Amino acid sequence: MALDLIVKVHPVVLFQIVDAYERRNSDSHRVIGTLLGSTERGVVEVTNCFCVPHKEYDDQVEAELGYAGDLYEINSKVNPQENIVVIHEYYARECNNPVHLTVDTTLINTTRMAIKAYVCVQLGVPNGKQGSMFTPIKVQIISYEPEITGLQVCSKTQSAIGGVVKSAGIVEPQMDLAQIAGASTKLASMLDQVLAYVDDVIAGKQQPDNQVGRALLDMVNSVPKMTSEQFDDMFNSNVKDLLMVVALSQLIKTQLQLNEKLTLLTTL
Repeated sequence: MALDLIVKVHPVVLFQIVDAYERRNSDSHRVIGTLLGSTERGVVEVTNCFCVPHKEYDDQVEAELGYAGDLYEINSKVNPQENIVVIHEYYARECNNPVHLTVDTTLINTTRMAIKAYVCVQLGVPNGKQGSMFTPIKVQIISYEPEITGLQVCSKTQSAIGGVVKSAGIVEPQMDLAQIAGASTKLASMLDQVLAYVDDVIAGKQQPDNQVGRALLDMVNSVPKMTSEQFDDMFNSNVKDLLMVVALSQLIKTQLQLNEKLTLLTTL
């Protein structure tokens, strides 16, 4: 049953792991920690994590489990829906169907971060020697909508030049209307690619893919049926609401700035 598990990891978990690795002690070669998330119908969704201090010896690793328990208790008060899903002798007593996630943050001889997940499978014969083995399972990266927005902003701070990624400076989050314009441009480009693919399939220039066809059918069926006039009315109404929210937010921002300056003058 454990081999049928699928691990879905959110980007914030990877960022936290990389951050912990960059902040590690100079004599540490790796970091370990606790994965938090939920398990449902064979899918383990990892939404959070925290680092656990540890010491490494030649034949064993000693983690500060008291610290791990205290931090998990604190996190439970903020996010009670997040449970421990990581595998370890200590953690195995705390949850069912635990997993072990490894992240290669060194990027040695590769441009992609290696992410792997394992489950512990018991081996042995009845009344004989018992053992265990870590068996790999599938890993997927998934994102909530706010995470996608954050990743898009992060991607704009990097530029690939000659195969080497260099910093492109600080990028401020875009206003809502600018995000809508960018998303519309990207959507138009994707629609052009889909139409070109469909035209090539109809003309016999490309072999059809049944999975792509089913995805396109689901997409078309999910679009509500309306006339162009109805769509224009709906779009204009939403844009007006958005403009009102933007105007109110700017007024609130200006009011806060004035209040801050008046408070500073009063204290002087």
